[in-house]
Amino acid sequence: MNKSDFFYNLPESLIAQTPIEPRDASRLMLINKKDGTVNEAIFRNIKDYLKNGDLLVLNDTRVLPARIFGKRVDTGAIVEFVLLKQIKNNVWECIAGPGKKAKENHQFIFSDQLSATVVKVLNDGNRILEFKSDVNFFEALDKVGEMPLPHYIKRELSDKERYQTVYSKELGSAAAPTAGLHFTNELLDEIKSLGVDIAYVTLHVGLGTFRPVKVENITEHHMHSEHYSISKETAEKINNTKKNGGRVICVGTTSCRTVESAAQKYGEIKECSDDTSIFIYPGYEFKCMDALITNFHLPESTLIMLVSAFAGYEFTMQFYKKAVDDKYRFFSFGDAMFIY
Repeated sequence: MNKSDFFYNLPESLIAQTPIEPRDASRLMLINKKDGTVNEAIFRNIKDYLKNGDLLVLNDTRVLPARIFGKRVDTGAIVEFVLLKQIKNNVWECIAGPGKKAKENHQFIFSDQLSATVVKVLNDGNRILEFKSDVNFFEALDKVGEMPLPHYIKRELSDKERYQTVYSKELGSAAAPTAGLHFTNELLDEIKSLGVDIAYVTLHVGLGTFRPVKVENITEHHMHSEHYSISKETAEKINNTKKNGGRVICVGTTSCRTVESAAQKYGEIKECSDDTSIFIYPGYEFKCMDALITNFHLPESTLIMLVSAFAGYEFTMQFYKKAVDDKYRFFSFGDAMFIY
C-alpha cells in the first residue's frame, strides 16, 4: 500500500489545541468492526461497553518535561534541546535547534543547578549531551523543562499534568500515550467495580511517533525504536484473560505495540524488557489485542495505518471521514474511539 492511501482532508479547526475538562467528557466514537456500525457516546460512558472478564492494558509511562533551553557558555547563544533517550546516568540523546550552535565540546547552562556538554554529534543530527547537576537530575529538569507538545499544538499548556495520564508512573517518554488522557481515577474505579481487570505495561514514547512517513511505499518505512517492559503480573493477567475468553483491550497504540511486540517475539506474553520497532499496517495478524481505545491520528501516519490494520482499511477511512463530517476533535487533546 502507498502512503497516500491513508490521506484524508482535515480542517485545521478540528485539531484540538487544549484538553477538554473534565478528562472523561470527550466524545467517544464506538466502532463495531464485526458488523460495520458506528455510534457515539461520551467517554465516561465507555464503562457501558466493557464487561466482566475484560482486561484494560494501560501504558504507565510518564512524560519528561523534555524541552529545555540552554545558553552557550562562550557566546551566549540560546539553543533548544529536546531529550529523546537516556543513554546512561546523566547522558542523553537530544534533538538540538539550531544545531549549528551546538557542536562537540560546546557547553551550555540551563539553570544554576543544571549544565551540559555536547559530547557527540550523531549522523542523523541528534546530539549526545552529558549533564551535570548539583541536585537530582530529574529534580533540576522539572524546574526548567517544558512539555514537548506536538508541533500541531500551538497553545501553551497551563498545567503540565494535563499532558500526563492519571496513572503515569515510569518517567521516560518524550510524548504522552494520549488515549489514556481521557481516564479519571474515578472512572477507573467504576470500571474495576464491573469486574474489568486493569494491567500496566510501559513503553517510553519517542518523538519519532510524530515523524512523517517519507516513502510512498509504506513497506519501505523504518520505524523508530522504543523501549518497553512487561511485568510478570501483567503477563499473567493477559494470558489468563485470553485463556478465559475475555477481551484484551489496549488503551492506545503504544499499549498495542507493546503486547504485539512481545507476542510476536515470544509467541506468548511473558515478563520481558526490550526495544521494539514493530510497524503494524494492513495485512498484519494481531496475536494478542482484541479491542482498541485510541484517539484520531494524523493523515498518512503510522498510527492510522495501525488502526487500519485492526479495523480494516476501507472501514477506517469511512469512519475517519465521518469523524471529520461530524466535527470530532482530533489528535493528542482530541476525542477518542473504541474499536471492538
